[in-house]
Amino acid sequence: MQPLRLLLAIVGLLWSTAALAQSDPPRADVALVLIVDASGSIDFDEFQLQKEGIAQAVAAPEVLATIKSGRHGAIAIAYVEWGAPGGAQTMVDWMLVGDAAEAAAFGNAVLSAPRSSQSYNAIGDAIDHAVRLFEACPCRPTRRIIDVSGDNPDNRSHVPAPMARDAAVASGITINALAILQDGRLGPEGRPWLVEIYERTIIGGFAAFAIAANTRADFARALREKMVLEISEIDEPDRSGAVLDPG
Repeated sequence: MQPLRLLLAIVGLLWSTAALAQSDPPRADVALVLIVDASGSIDFDEFQLQKEGIAQAVAAPEVLATIKSGRHGAIAIAYVEWGAPGGAQTMVDWMLVGDAAEAAAFGNAVLSAPRSSQSYNAIGDAIDHAVRLFEACPCRPTRRIIDVSGDNPDNRSHVPAPMARDAAVASGITINALAILQDGRLGPEGRPWLVEIYERTIIGGFAAFAIAANTRADFARALREKMVLEISEIDEPDRSGAVLDPG
C-alpha cells in the first residue's frame, strides 16, 4: 500500500501544480492606464484626434518594438475618460498587448467606444479611479503607470490632484502627464504653463515626467514618444518640459 499512497501523492502534487500554473495570471512588463481628457473643452473633432492618436501610438512600430524588447514581451492597457467630478469612466477595460494584432485590437476598441458624458476638470478623481482599476488588472505587471493627458489643470476634483497623486505614488504607481497646449503661454520657469502645472500637481513616482503636444494634431506623436519612454526600462527621461518638435 505504501507505494500506492506515494504514487497517489505524486499524482496529486502534479495535478495541483498544473492547476496552479493554469490559474496564474500572465506576466506583463507594464500595466498602463491611459486617462484621457473628455471634458467639455474638447469638441467632437478634437476628441476624435485624441482617440485616433491612441490607436496610432499603440500600433506604432517603435512602440511595438519596445514592448517586445521587455522581459515579458507584453503590456496591459486600459482606457479611461475623465472630466466630471467623480465621473471618470473605464471605456476599454484591460487588454494585453504583445504584438501588432493585439495592438490593433486595442486601438479598434478605443475607436469604437462611445464617448462618455463629462463636464469639467477633475483629474484627481480620475487618478483615484485609475488606482482602483489596477486591482482588476488580469496580469502581474512589473510596473504600474498612469498616463494623464489633458488641456487644462485640475480644478473640481473631490480628491485634489496632488493628494490623489501622493496616494498613488505611495502604493508604488508612477504617474506621467501629456499636456495638450492650446496657446503659447509660458509659466514662471519660462516653459509651457500647463507642463509646469502638471509637473507640480500630477506627475510622481519613479522616473515620472511630463511632455507637451504642440497641438491636438500632435497628440499621436507625443503619446508615441511618451509610451516608448514609459515602457522602456531606461534611466529617468528629460523632465525639462520643453515642447518637442513633431516627428
